Amino acid sequence: MRSPLSHRPLRASLLALATVLAASPALAQEQTDADARNDDLIIVTAQKREQSIKDVPITVSAISGEQMDKIGIDEFDELSAYIPGLNIQEQSANNPGFVIRGITSDSGSAQVAPRVTIYLNGIDVSRSRGSYFDLFDIERIEVVKGPQATLFGTAATIGAISVVTAKPEPGFSADLRGSYGNFNLYEGRAMINVGNDKIAGRIAASYKKRDGYIRNIAGDAGTVSARTVGQQQDDLNGIDQFAVRGSLRIWPTAESTMDFVFNYEQQRNPGTAFISGTLPRSGGDTDPFRAGEVGGAPLAISEAILGLPELGLNREVYDASVTFETEMSDNWSLTAIGGYRKFDSLEVFDADGSGLFFLEFSEDAKGEQFSYETRFAYNSDRLRSFFGFNVFHEQGTQRVPFVTDEGTYLGCTTAALLAPVRASLAAALGVPAAQSCQRLNNPALPNLATTLLTRGAASVLPYSSEFTNGGKNTSYSAFADITFDVTEQLELTAGVRYLYEERTSTYSAIAGASRILAGLNIPGVSLLGTVDTRGQVFSQSDNFDAWLPRFNALYRISDAVNVYATVSKGRRAPVLNLSARATATGPVAAFTPVEQETVWNYEGGIKGTFGAFNGTLGVFYQDYTNFQTSFINEQGVTVSENAGSAGNLGVEVEGALRLSPNFRMFANYAFIDAKVESPNPLFKDNRFRLQSKHTAAAGFEFNLPVSDSAAIFFVPTATYSSKQFFEIPNREEISENGYFLAHARAGVRFNDGAFELTAFARNLFNEKYLIDAGNTGGAFGTATFIAGEPRLYGVQVSARF
Repeated sequence: MRSPLSHRPLRASLLALATVLAASPALAQEQTDADARNDDLIIVTAQKREQSIKDVPITVSAISGEQMDKIGIDEFDELSAYIPGLNIQEQSANNPGFVIRGITSDSGSAQVAPRVTIYLNGIDVSRSRGSYFDLFDIERIEVVKGPQATLFGTAATIGAISVVTAKPEPGFSADLRGSYGNFNLYEGRAMINVGNDKIAGRIAASYKKRDGYIRNIAGDAGTVSARTVGQQQDDLNGIDQFAVRGSLRIWPTAESTMDFVFNYEQQRNPGTAFISGTLPRSGGDTDPFRAGEVGGAPLAISEAILGLPELGLNREVYDASVTFETEMSDNWSLTAIGGYRKFDSLEVFDADGSGLFFLEFSEDAKGEQFSYETRFAYNSDRLRSFFGFNVFHEQGTQRVPFVTDEGTYLGCTTAALLAPVRASLAAALGVPAAQSCQRLNNPALPNLATTLLTRGAASVLPYSSEFTNGGKNTSYSAFADITFDVTEQLELTAGVRYLYEERTSTYSAIAGASRILAGLNIPGVSLLGTVDTRGQVFSQSDNFDAWLPRFNALYRISDAVNVYATVSKGRRAPVLNLSARATATGPVAAFTPVEQETVWNYEGGIKGTFGAFNGTLGVFYQDYTNFQTSFINEQGVTVSENAGSAGNLGVEVEGALRLSPNFRMFANYAFIDAKVESPNPLFKDNRFRLQSKHTAAAGFEFNLPVSDSAAIFFVPTATYSSKQFFEIPNREEISENGYFLAHARAGVRFNDGAFELTAFARNLFNEKYLIDAGNTGGAFGTATFIAGEPRLYGVQVSARF
């Protein structure tokens, strides 16, 4: 049983932080010089101008690329452990879930809008299947919380993550790193920068390969999967990815810059470890932390129907952006940003998480995005403002093929329509209907269901279908934001974005009738209930508009302490839910609109910096109307539904203290009580999915010089997450009770970091925890579970020139 952390120390930390922030003004003496010495005071551009993070009147967390290297962060899920109010789940590079303050943005449907904006160098890349990218050669990452449509566009329903990559600089520099670790981890990174004061270029690349940490016994002799697969599948939850980035910076004049950035990334990862909680592996149990028997379809069938012969992910992403910035006068500046992004992702997965040829799916997601923004900014002693316009266009599809063995499906499905057939099969197997699927999951009874139901005519009878949803969305927006210093202490801000959008959803499906059911005098029934659109592509379009304001106030108690308050509105676009239904005259479109989700965010906080110490404390409440939730139905389709009203009360605190040039401590904590308040008994008092009530992280950086040219360093960190539910409606069996993880990096560096040898370990104590549960298999009565990473360790050698 895991021991949750006591929260008394966390409450004490909050009180201590508040006490320090309210301390005597004497602590603020020579604050400006002290701020300059504090390397934790990151300069951010959350409000479209450079500011010290403590002067931004909204809740924003930031981490520099240097800090990421020290802690060992190079993936999104690792980042989220150190940002209060942020949780990033990585089922795979194709299916990341970005959660800010309990709001999840992870839908793969092309018909559904994101909730969290992901920005890469000022370009919106929020569409789920195209939003993952490797974190290498990073300048900084800013996480802005609360609705921020004025600042970050319409997808920032509840916040934004802005990633800024390192830009070319004059001169020559290079960075080379190589790592080796357990599970055959091989990782290499390289960066070369060259240039002068007129033009500079930079190229950076990353390659990572690691075996899966969940052994897959599918195909082994004597297993259920050996009956149909006949070949050993790769181990699960591995990595095989490559990324390269080219950057070019030109200084056309002394007052202007032009940046070109090109990215390419690919994954060839093995399958995701969906482990069934009801169908045990051959001769074993359902423990998701041990070996899995995730078999998939027979190889030839898998390649022909699902697109790949084995479980795994083939994904490619391309993007290009150009940014032009110029000072037009002493007070006026212009910024223009344009970008294009394309992704093509095919993932084959075993949704039942067992050796049976039962629920075999793939997801073929494709999309293109284009955006352009022009922004003018004005800055004077007391007045700062920006205004401009933005155009964003995206179009994409999500095609979901499915294949199964008909007899196995009929013996395992929980669909009410097929209950009589399942009961008859169970009687033939000599077990209750509830145990028929477990009976089929027995190596000694090869393909018994199809043999019985076809009276011996076939032992395997493949059945396939697919559906494709599409989305084409174009938004036009104009925005303006103004900040005025009423006095030297009081600063007021008001901003608004007007949005007009054109949304189109499409849907088509291919689904034949079950041959076994036809032989049992139940003709014309597709196994998933998918309605064949007979070559028709149904379409539904609509236009929407919205006003999205924000209001901020910042009061400078002293040079060391600021307090702030903010009110802002967020919105998630309406969903044009489109599918098909059968009628006597043929298939027709089934359209179910879901109203736009809106949220009002009320927030206040305090930020302070005292020499080597800096910290923030924020309290917020969020009020949702038409809260959109989603679940997977028995066709494997993600369905959106209006869950009514919801509320979210939270506290976030973070701080860092540098006791000496060689010792720094940092910590953060978040309390987020996010619940659905709808009177609908299906959702009432349900906690938001993927959001723990309590999260915390802490660590320190210690550097000990041992000679003029060498130093030893040690960076231990710890993270904690309390209980979380993986689905709405909440179910205890689809939850994680909470866990504590410890990590460490230690080594020696020479010549002020020019050369470095590092030993690293994540999940040092090999804690067992889940990153997801339920999933597609849950809709068919066989929920699956995905284990988090075990202890991962290795060594890294790096050189900087």
